[in-house]
Amino acid sequence: MTHIFFPTRRGKAYISTMFSIEIEQETDGRWLAEVPALPGVMAYGDTSAAARAHAEALALRVLAERIENGEPLPREAEPLFAAA
Repeated sequence: MTHIFFPTRRGKAYISTMFSIEIEQETDGRWLAEVPALPGVMAYGDTSAAARAHAEALALRVLAERIENGEPLPREAEPLFAAA
């Protein structure tokens, strides 16, 4: 399991938001990366690094869509934004 870190500034300090990524190799040799906190965020790659990169990009797109549509974010994303 690996993690995606989003450093976020809160006041004068930075905090990290963390999403877990589960990566496994399929029987056909491809790698699959999944972000369990974001249902449906799964991506394949020829290497574990490629699968992770695709999953990270997809996770960011999903979070952006949720924000744009006024949908709730998972608790892992709560510290991403704070009122000034």
